[in-house]
Amino acid sequence: MVSLVEAAKPADFPAEITLVLSNAPEAGGLARAAEAGIATAAVDHRPFRGDREAFERAMDEVLRINQIELVVLAGFMRVLTPWFVTRWQGRLINIHPSLLPLFRGTHTHRQALEAGVAEHGCSVHFVVPELDAGPVIAQAKVPVLPGDDEDKLAARVLEQEHKLYPLALAEVASGRAVLAGDSVIRR
Repeated sequence: MVSLVEAAKPADFPAEITLVLSNAPEAGGLARAAEAGIATAAVDHRPFRGDREAFERAMDEVLRINQIELVVLAGFMRVLTPWFVTRWQGRLINIHPSLLPLFRGTHTHRQALEAGVAEHGCSVHFVVPELDAGPVIAQAKVPVLPGDDEDKLAARVLEQEHKLYPLALAEVASGRAVLAGDSVIRR
C-alpha cells in the first residue's frame, strides 16, 4: 500500500488514492494512510461471524459512499466471494507472489522451491471468482538462486512487487490495460 501511495503522489500519475479500507481496524496501513492525508475506513470482518457476503456488502457500501472507481488489493488476505468480485469486475486488481498461473494460493515461495523452478516472481492480475486465476496484467521475475530459502526468495520477490504494482495500477487506471472476457487487452 505504501508503494502505491508513493507512486500516486505525482500529479501525472493516472490514479488518485482516495481511500484505504481495511478489514482489520488495527491495521498499520490505516495509520500510514492517515499520515499521508488519505481517508481511511475499517469494516471489521469479525462481527459478521463468517457471513462473508454480508461483510462484503458492508465494504461495498463504504466503497460506493466514497465514490471509489477501482479497488486495488494490497495486503488484503481474505478470499472474496463471487458476489463482490462480480460487482467489481474489471475494476478489482490484486498482486500475487508467484508467476501465475503457477503457485496459486499461499506459501508460494515454498512451492517454488519445492518445484525446483529456475525463476519465480510476482503477478498483478484482475480478480475473478476463482482464486488467483484472473488474467495477468503484469509480471516481474527473479532468479531462484542456490542456497535460497523461503525468506531470501520472498525478500527478492517483495522488492519486485513494490515496483510492479504501481506500474500495473497506472496501466489499469489509464485505460491502457482493460479486462475483456478472460483476457487483458492493451490499448
